[in-house]
Parts: sequence; C-alpha cells; structure tokens
Amino acid sequence: MSKREGSLEAPKRNPIDWKNIEFYNEDSLLNEMERVFDICHGCRRCVNLCTTFPRLFDLIDDGETGELDGVDKNKFWEVVDHCFLCDMCFMTKCPYVPPHEWNVDFPHLMLRAKAVKFKTKGAGFRDKLLSNTDMVGKIATTPGIVQTVNTLNKTPAARKVMDNVLGIHADRTLPEFTTNKFRTAAQTHDEFEIKNGERTPGKAAIYATCYINYSEPGIGHDLLKILSHNEIPTILVEKEACCGMPKLELGDLETVEQLKNENIPYLMELADDGYAILSAIPSCTLMYKQELPLLFPDDKAVQAVAAAMYDPFEYLMLRHQDQLLKTDFKTQLGKIAYHIPCHQRVQNIGKKTHAVLKLIPGTEISIVERCSGHDGTWGVKSEYFADSMKIGRPVFRQMAVSKPDYISSDCPIAARHIEQGIGTENTAKNMHPISLLRLAYEEPSNNSNE
Repeated sequence: MSKREGSLEAPKRNPIDWKNIEFYNEDSLLNEMERVFDICHGCRRCVNLCTTFPRLFDLIDDGETGELDGVDKNKFWEVVDHCFLCDMCFMTKCPYVPPHEWNVDFPHLMLRAKAVKFKTKGAGFRDKLLSNTDMVGKIATTPGIVQTVNTLNKTPAARKVMDNVLGIHADRTLPEFTTNKFRTAAQTHDEFEIKNGERTPGKAAIYATCYINYSEPGIGHDLLKILSHNEIPTILVEKEACCGMPKLELGDLETVEQLKNENIPYLMELADDGYAILSAIPSCTLMYKQELPLLFPDDKAVQAVAAAMYDPFEYLMLRHQDQLLKTDFKTQLGKIAYHIPCHQRVQNIGKKTHAVLKLIPGTEISIVERCSGHDGTWGVKSEYFADSMKIGRPVFRQMAVSKPDYISSDCPIAARHIEQGIGTENTAKNMHPISLLRLAYEEPSNNSNE
C-alpha cells in the first residue's frame, strides 16, 4: 500500500519555487521529468485524460527498449507541448501526489518546463498574441475595427490565411468581439442594506475578466441582475488587467508577476473592505485561488485575495445555505446539458452550479464531468485543433444525447467548443449558467426573445 493510499491526509500543492535559479536549470529539469515520467509509465491511469500521456507512452512503447531509458530526452518536449495545464491528472487520477513520498505534481512540472522553454527560447508571434488577451481585446473592440475583425474571423479565405501565416486553425470557431464592453456599460448598485451571512460577505465586487469584458459582456450583465435581484450591493473592481492565466500557460512567469502587481492592490483593498470578489471565468478564479498563491506563497496580499475570491455559484450556494438566496423563480428551464470545466473542478468547491440550477422548478440537468479539450488558447492552434476535437468527442456525444433545450458550461470557451463539436445535430441553445439563472428569475413573457 502506498503512503498516500494508507494516509488520511488530503493531496496538497507545494509552492512553486520559480525564483530559484535552479528552477531554470535544464539538466535538472530533464532529470526530474525522467523521474516523474518513469512513475507515470509504471502507472498509466491517466492515459485517457488528454493527449499528453498517450504521447509519453507512445514514445516509450516505440522506443528501443520499451522503457523510458529508450527515449531521447529531447523528445520530452513533445510531452510538454501537449500539456495545457488542466490540472485534472493531479486532482482526479494520480495516487502519488504530495504528501506521497514520490511527490508527483505533473502539471506544475509541465509549468516548470514551459517556463524553462520560454526563458531559453522565448515564444513565437502567435503564442505571444494569443496570450495577450487584454491587448487583443482592447484593439479588436475599437469602434470601426471590431466589425472588420468579426467579419474576417468568419470569412473562410481570411481564416485560411490566418491558418497558414499565424497557425490559428481555419476551422476553429472564434469568439466575437463587442463594442459594448462590460466594464463600460455595467450598472452597479450599493443602495441595499447589507445582509451579513454566516459564510459569505454580504456585498460583492466583480472582476470582469478579459473574455467577459471584450467578448460576452452579457454574462457580466446577467450576473449583476442576479445580484441586484438578491439585494446584494455590488461594484466593479476599480481597475483590472488580465489575470495572467494565458501567460502562465505560456511559461512567461515574469509577466504573470507584472500582472499580479497590477491587479492585487485593487483586489486587496476590496478584500480588506469585506467584499466577496466574483470572477465568472473559472480559469481566472483559479488563477487567484491557486496559482498565484503557489507562485507567491509569502505575499500576504495574494493570500488575502485568494480567500476573498469566489466562483459566482460557489458564492450563491453559500448564500442559499444561509437562507439569503431568493428562490422566487418564474421560468422553468426544461432540459439542460451542463458541462463542468476542468478549472472549476480543480477548485474543490463541489458541483455548486448544478446545486443552484437544481433549485429551479421544472428543470432537468444532466452533468458531464470531462475535459472538453479546448483549453484557453491550446485548441485554437493549428497543430492541436484535431487533438482538441478528439479529446472533446465523448463530451460532444454526452451533451447531445439527452436532446436538451440548453447546453451550458461555466467556461464559455468550452461551451462554444462543445457547440461546434456537436455540429448540425445540435438544436439546443448555448447559454452560460449565469444567464440561465437570470432567465429563471424573470417572467416568461420577458424571455420570449431568449
């Protein structure tokens, strides 16, 4: 029996010692990859999670010895490139994570490898572009430009050029950009009396995120309507930049630190003032809850912000447990095929979105707990598009089988990927869970255009 299997201790993440010069020692990195890969080779229970582990096992099985010693270490980088840091191997499969003596944290080993690669080789134009979500959003949503960008993203000839020149796959459905940015148009309120719950702060601050601000502001507006309906005083974070997750996935940890330094002072002020900070994109929430605290374990402000950061449905369910959530739902939602994204699952908050939506009468929810295969930017890239669709195939099938009225995921990028994967067979409307909850609160007559 392994140490973890015989222990009552929960899995834990160790701080990421990324400022230690040894962190970037390539020989040391390759030796650690060899150690961990050999453990993975002897276990193989992660083979069905993604394409990372099948690539590793193919390298071993096709090598001269059928063992890891038959694999050229230079090929280890192929494994690194296939990992999109979903964290699911650590959270759901691996029996050797800390506190096990073997100390396997595969995602953070891949993060170290990506950081070493970025440090030594940099990144290409495409990867820098895709990971700079704030800059792209600001430029693409400029009046007069946004219409052109959206048109080009839907034009086959232009998409072929983007595929050939930039390496953005021609068949990948891309999000539209908006001129009506969320942070510009949002109307917040503070006129209600604060209700002090036992588990949550009675007032909220919304961290908009690049995606909601520039692509789907309706999600943010619907969240504001839900909070207003529940008489929860709400404001926007005064100023925000990208959370840093795209740069983390690129291995650009110095830029992650720069973005942290931009965001944390504003968020820390809100945390000190007793606000629950809500982020409606799971990857952004995870960045503040897990990754930044592990990257900056001695930064008290980062730790305080992590404690104040909530997934919206985590917050709402805690309010419900304190009997403070209004359940005066007026519209039944019918059948919902609901996908739980990886970056929400690894927050260890449970199925809070499902728990809240289940409160709505006349609503039937089928749950899919499996990686959709898209990731933030990984599934956009030409070389990984086919893999992303392959990973997502079981999800596409499970989401469509019940012939739902709605398909929904807390990650709107995953939802769009699923919608594309289901294809012409799909008759369901794609709506974010927050928008579904807002819909349930409204009179049916007000929902005729939904």
